[in-house]
Amino acid sequence: MNLDLLLENLTNPALLFFLLGILAVQLRSDLEIPKTSSKFIALYLLFSIGFEGGQEMVHGEMDREMFLGMAFGISLAMGIPLMVFPIARAKFGSENAGAIAAAYGSISAVTFVTATAFLEIQNEPFHGHLVAVMALMEAPAIVVGVLLKERFSSEPRAGSSPSHIRKVLHHALTNGSVVIIIGSLVIGMLASDAQAEGIKPFTTDIFKGFLAIFLLDMGIVSGRELKAFVKHGISAPGLALVLPLFNGTVVSFLSSFITESPGDRFLFAILGASASYIAVPAAMRLAAPKATPGLYIPMALAVTFPVNITLGFPLYWSIILG
Repeated sequence: MNLDLLLENLTNPALLFFLLGILAVQLRSDLEIPKTSSKFIALYLLFSIGFEGGQEMVHGEMDREMFLGMAFGISLAMGIPLMVFPIARAKFGSENAGAIAAAYGSISAVTFVTATAFLEIQNEPFHGHLVAVMALMEAPAIVVGVLLKERFSSEPRAGSSPSHIRKVLHHALTNGSVVIIIGSLVIGMLASDAQAEGIKPFTTDIFKGFLAIFLLDMGIVSGRELKAFVKHGISAPGLALVLPLFNGTVVSFLSSFITESPGDRFLFAILGASASYIAVPAAMRLAAPKATPGLYIPMALAVTFPVNITLGFPLYWSIILG
């Protein structure tokens, strides 16, 4: 691993604000970001990356590489839960394993957004269709996780009915994060260059500042979750540490068969390595009510998220530059 790259990433202001949030919790500070403000910033970040991705897509070509990328992303979203489920089931049971599998097959939009900022620092471009790939990976992972949970559950469940599965699928597709990212992507494709330039100060110029504040909030949330998380023993944090590095490393290599673009390959690695802590918990409240949120949410947010932005980014980037 390139130590200079690791040091550069560790001194990134966005990451330092995340660490500041964790430190604030440890110091028992009353520092917090109001929930309404945090939700607005999250929506803004998704809107911005979606809109910019739409602009990139409309200026690019709808070629074979784009469709291969989308197919690759969906394959990851369905394949990763199949790998994670039996490992998690042996330790945590079918209910929790389904939620964990869905979380790791799905994506973290915040990690993706942070990764695009990392590429900007490296002056490395990426194609806008990666935003569409991100949006497409959310629902398949949730559905596969739910189906695995239902299939291997030791208890008979009315929830196995087609109507229940349809409700879960509908919830996954209409989740706010999915709607805003897909909607912004389409609007970005429809907007002319002049129209996009008119809102550039909002979509681009203030992006990094909002990202830093949002990561501060994520640090505060992670710090609080971490306290309860340690009660589950070493298995959960160990799995949450190994999974992103393994998935990200494998996808870093596999993505070379899909595209030659280092930026695209890096984002594929991040999509494979990240875990959902927003869309999946919302869906699992309906689909797996007996799963323990205090297990799978901290795995994704308090361990996998910081592991990716500290160790994962430079690791995957070094592999890709090879």
